[in-house]
Amino acid sequence: MTVRRIVANIATKDIAAAKRFYQDVLGLDILMDQGWIATYGSDERMQVQVSFMAEGGSGTPVPDISIEVDDVDATLASMRKAGFAVEYGPADEPWGVRRFYVRDPFGRLVNILSHR
Repeated sequence: MTVRRIVANIATKDIAAAKRFYQDVLGLDILMDQGWIATYGSDERMQVQVSFMAEGGSGTPVPDISIEVDDVDATLASMRKAGFAVEYGPADEPWGVRRFYVRDPFGRLVNILSHR
């Protein structure tokens, strides 16, 4: 048996609110929209991972989702321009990532990172 995909499911009454954060700022494509579910994604080949954490590292809270991007500073600028408040960072962490935390429209803490 091989795990092929892991999907984060976020409960919300306002499906459309995802577009501004996940599509407009992060650049994900809408893969499926059934009205009651909207799925965003990318053709980028991704690794299947699930993390279990006692803390978020550097004394931060555990984020709900981690999203790796190719340019964390450009993504940070886009988040700020879109009006999303940064809750942590940007920080160059001792384990080799540059990252920041931001909340999505649903209150989920999102760790945006790039490996250095």
